[in-house]
Amino acid sequence: MRDRLRVFGIDIIKGSVRSRTRRPVYALIRMEGQTIVSESEVSLFRLFRMLREEQPDILAVDSLQEIAADQRELYFFLQGLPPQTRLVQVTGGERKETLCKVAARYNISFNRFDPFAEARTTAQVACLGAGAEVIAFESESEIIVSRHRSLGKGGWSQNRYVRKIHGAVQLKGREIEQALVAAGLRYEKKETRAFGGCSRVVFRVFTTRDQVPVSTYRGSDVQVRINGKRLERIQYRPLSGKPRYLIVGIDPGTTTAFAALDLDGNLLHLQSSRQMNMGDVIESLYKVGKPLIIASDVQDMPFSVEKIRRAFSAIAYTPKQDVSVETKLELAAPFSYGNDHERDALSAALDAYRQYRHKFQNLLKRIPPGHDLDEVRARVIRGQSLEHALAEMNGGAVPTPQREAPPARIDEKHDERVRVLDGMVKRLRTFVAELQEEIKGKDYEIRRLQARIRKVQTSRDAELAKDTEVVKKDAIISSLKKHLRKEERHNRNLAKRLARIKQFAELSMDGEVVPVKVMDTLTKDGLRRLTEDVGIDEGDVVFVIRIDGWGRSVVKDLAEMRVKAVVVGAAVLAGSDPLLIPSFREAGIPLITDKEAGVQIRGKQGLCRKEALDHALLQWQGVQIRHEREKKTELIEHIFKEYKSERGKEVKKSG
Repeated sequence: MRDRLRVFGIDIIKGSVRSRTRRPVYALIRMEGQTIVSESEVSLFRLFRMLREEQPDILAVDSLQEIAADQRELYFFLQGLPPQTRLVQVTGGERKETLCKVAARYNISFNRFDPFAEARTTAQVACLGAGAEVIAFESESEIIVSRHRSLGKGGWSQNRYVRKIHGAVQLKGREIEQALVAAGLRYEKKETRAFGGCSRVVFRVFTTRDQVPVSTYRGSDVQVRINGKRLERIQYRPLSGKPRYLIVGIDPGTTTAFAALDLDGNLLHLQSSRQMNMGDVIESLYKVGKPLIIASDVQDMPFSVEKIRRAFSAIAYTPKQDVSVETKLELAAPFSYGNDHERDALSAALDAYRQYRHKFQNLLKRIPPGHDLDEVRARVIRGQSLEHALAEMNGGAVPTPQREAPPARIDEKHDERVRVLDGMVKRLRTFVAELQEEIKGKDYEIRRLQARIRKVQTSRDAELAKDTEVVKKDAIISSLKKHLRKEERHNRNLAKRLARIKQFAELSMDGEVVPVKVMDTLTKDGLRRLTEDVGIDEGDVVFVIRIDGWGRSVVKDLAEMRVKAVVVGAAVLAGSDPLLIPSFREAGIPLITDKEAGVQIRGKQGLCRKEALDHALLQWQGVQIRHEREKKTELIEHIFKEYKSERGKEVKKSG
């Protein structure tokens, strides 16, 4: 097992993976630990061959666009890597940074116009734990054993040849199954039986590719391929799980706010909320990083901020005096914030960073390249010397400071100093007892105020529940009022309709006149409106005001309702469609004019003289009888002509 990390760092020199004519050429840096083994210029084919031969731990790139044009090609590239080789993008995963910024975090500078310098830097920062591993496959693999030769068209020995290849596939499948059983891996097996053995054996192994105890194989008769199960989208996993160090400013109160900076003064997170307690603040800070310095904008750090500082074992920072509003505005001016609480938290963090900035800059000049600047700065801020911190990080011997030899003789004033210290201890014990009594009083006051708050909250909750119920009932009442108004309108319409029906019935009882129902248009909508208004019964006389837009369907509907007659204006009928009268004759509905029936219209109702109506209907019936007789005559003549024609054809055939 290798104890030193082996890393390949690459950067593109010329060409592109998107070009078909100019294939990419890479600068390759091979490293073991922090030692550069070789530098060379390779093609993509040569790079894959070296990866399969040497199988390094990490292949480091600064951008995935240099090795794959799209996601499909990236899956293909990752499939071709050795199982134990991880692809690392040193500039980050979903949220990328520039290589210069990543290198500066380790105090490394390079010429960004030199591909070999970029490849060297990429390999160095990958060795130090920068970047994110590219994850494209699930923890499930597929092993496919199949033929490596075509069976051909056949010959004298075709059956023996086929049996030999299929037997080799089956034998290889059994060897792989034994290896999986020996490794204790869970798997599913599917065989495709063929003459003499198997033509294909597929294993579904429930583990990652690097844990499969089988390698890709190509023999004379059999080939073995190992594929990972693809994820729906590419994922990124940080190469180093160590959180970033933070400088945190906190403003407690009814609205709690906190701001988190990195050790270079860049704002990483700013948040405020009225519902956020100290536990929520601690949880949010854990997600951002690891607080190194907890700062407040007042001289005496509040107790709630002190609790958060103790939770992270962070260093406390408080200003010498309370920060003024003018200073806060000046400090937070380059940043955007939502309210005064966020401004106060941000100014506290920036004030702490301003206090330590010069020390960080001096350390930057003294730290050699290739060390994590944040880790070194954190150790020095916590009290370690620079030499001690570098020695611990490099795994070397830690220099132990030499202790001074104890004095040979006891100071003459030793006894006096002991008496002074004893008196100080007694006074401090008395002070502690007084503070404990004060704490008890404060605890009692806190419990009393909490009980009062609970009582106020209970009464307020009851009022809110009452207000909510009132609002709900008001909404129900408003809805019922709307429904009531709708029903009242419907009731009024029904009353009007009932009055018209009664009036029509009264007119029908008079034997001298016949009531007429008025329909505005000879359409389905007009018929529907008339039906909803007064209704249509069998034997009714209907007067139509307009006949434009008529159709055969409405004539058919009137026939089904068995109306007695349809009356239209004489002028309207004269200029009507020529097909109108034939349609009514086909339906058997009398169509007469208002002059013939003596109709008088008043609004939506009308009257006609019974004697004139009967006379008009008799005239219509006479014409209707002649019309039907003519139709029958035409039909008989047509039948006779057809018969005569068919008879002539038969005579010609027999002649």
